[in-house]
Amino acid sequence: MHILYLDDSGSVSNQADRHIVLAGITVFERQIYWLSQEIDRIAERYFSDSAQDVEFRGTDIRTGKKHWRKVRKDDRIRIYQEVMQIISSSRDVRVFGAAIHKQAISPNDPMEYAFEQICSRFDYYLRRLYLSGNPQRGLIVLDKSSYETSLQGLAKGFRLEGHRWGQLRNLPEAPFFVDSKATRMIQFADLIAHGMRRYYENGDAVFFNSFAHKFDSHGGVIHGLIHYTPPDSGCNCLICRQKDNH
Repeated sequence: MHILYLDDSGSVSNQADRHIVLAGITVFERQIYWLSQEIDRIAERYFSDSAQDVEFRGTDIRTGKKHWRKVRKDDRIRIYQEVMQIISSSRDVRVFGAAIHKQAISPNDPMEYAFEQICSRFDYYLRRLYLSGNPQRGLIVLDKSSYETSLQGLAKGFRLEGHRWGQLRNLPEAPFFVDSKATRMIQFADLIAHGMRRYYENGDAVFFNSFAHKFDSHGGVIHGLIHYTPPDSGCNCLICRQKDNH
């Protein structure tokens, strides 16, 4: 089974946030232990007495909150990049992400639209695997949030009635919601979502560039990333450049 771990970044209700982001990574179930072990090793280097209690969250690392207060800024940035390097160098890991401009999608819910997009694209990824002789199914795991009830309902509706691009064929179960402290995989997703938000909100590509090549793609076309933006935005991001060239 392939498991897609997702987390969000940005606030739907905060007017200062132009975008909300939903993003994360999909891994084959046997990879979970090894990826988690890699991030544990980083935690042990800096927090030898409390490594298992340390949570890798983008905002906390970048701004020096919670466990990260006593870690120098240069070290925090280096640690963030080290974790992204784990993703960058891991075979068969794929990244999925949706950055939704809230005003462009209004009055619709940007988080629900992001979730629909990612469900569809993850299902398409699993379908490609099936057609290549790898009949694995998929499961989505998200960080606990206020969207738990609505996103579970959406996923069920997609399976039964379909979404605007078709019907989900390879996701047999509703998404699961977990506490990010309980799994390093959601922490990976948080760091990706935060890096994406820094890219789309602040023009800061420091973290984004380290995993951008891992967005799911096929035949030279990126499928794992969407930026929903006003038609006249003139955006020149990775995925908008692709749209302009096709």
